[in-house]
Amino acid sequence: MVRIEYLKRQIARAERLAKAILDRQTAERLQAFAAECRAELSELTLKSAA
Repeated sequence: MVRIEYLKRQIARAERLAKAILDRQTAERLQAFAAECRAELSELTLKSAA
């Protein structure tokens, strides 16, 4: 459960930074990181539900 909460915080932080930053490449990297975290969160959620 600790990892799930960590991923949720990282997703929120990366998305917030991506919106605030002016550098397009960095914003895209942050969005990609958030997507990776979201995918891992989805896997963990499915495993814990099973």
